[in-house]
Amino acid sequence: MRARWTGIVALALAGWLGTAQAAEKLVLYTSQPTDQMKAVLDLFKKVEPGIEVEMFRSGTTEVMNKLAAEFAAGAPQADVLLIADEVAMSQLAREGRLMAYPEAPVARFPKHFYDKEMRWFGTKVITTGIVYNTQLVKEPPKSWNDLLRPDAKGRVIMPSPLYSGAAVIHVGTLTELPEFGWRYFEKLAEAGTLSARGNGAVLDAVAKGERAYGMLIDYMALNAKAKGSPVEFVFPVEGVTAITQPVAILATAKNVGAAKKFVDFQLSEAAQRQAVEQSYIPAMEGIAPPSAFPPIETIKVISVDPQILARKDEETKKRFADLFGG
Repeated sequence: MRARWTGIVALALAGWLGTAQAAEKLVLYTSQPTDQMKAVLDLFKKVEPGIEVEMFRSGTTEVMNKLAAEFAAGAPQADVLLIADEVAMSQLAREGRLMAYPEAPVARFPKHFYDKEMRWFGTKVITTGIVYNTQLVKEPPKSWNDLLRPDAKGRVIMPSPLYSGAAVIHVGTLTELPEFGWRYFEKLAEAGTLSARGNGAVLDAVAKGERAYGMLIDYMALNAKAKGSPVEFVFPVEGVTAITQPVAILATAKNVGAAKKFVDFQLSEAAQRQAVEQSYIPAMEGIAPPSAFPPIETIKVISVDPQILARKDEETKKRFADLFGG
């Protein structure tokens, strides 16, 4: 009888352990486009088949607003963040909202791509430049100032920093540079530039010919061009702004083990090569960028101290909304 009960208990325990393993989950908040995240999570599932991922996807600003509301309610839900805003991630780190992960596999990543206290990690490089419709524009733009040309009046669209993390960095950076400043955006507004909810809306408007020019993140334009859309992407002579789409674990994460596995995955060669397939510049050293990009050393990146951008974040958004509307 004892042997029989021992066998029953063993079977019950094995079943319980199997259920426990199958129940491991991860709550991910991200701003990466939904179609790309499906491919990302499909690959992650192959690497970590025992983890079920629950995802919330929206623009960076809306992701941060949702997170802020959860913090205020004392009930943050996310385990991991993957967002297009290094400034927002740095702010969370300063507030003690992120968990340090000193064992993260960063050996092949430049040190400026991740937090020195190992609380967030850049996963790729995304630049913002100019997209234009090749059927509507006779003289391709070369400079940011070309968006102020007479032929561009009423024909420019850009993403709003009220929604896009990349736009927060872009607007914040240009307004801090003396050759641009807020006067540059005032002129754009005076010329009838349209503010869109996000980068996807910018691409859609330019590709359809509703607008001739746009400020846009690189991979969206390059992917659209590769699929036959009548668009071209320009790296302006003054330089492009850039983000690193960092990943981080929340200090309040409930599924820490799964969260660490997702960070490990994002920093793996497999994920970095997938990023290249999705037309991103990889953050990992030793992996070639997408063929559509010019040599990396020829891309000039303009930047401003992230601490300045973080300090002026709310002011930047308010001034932009005053000029272009919410």
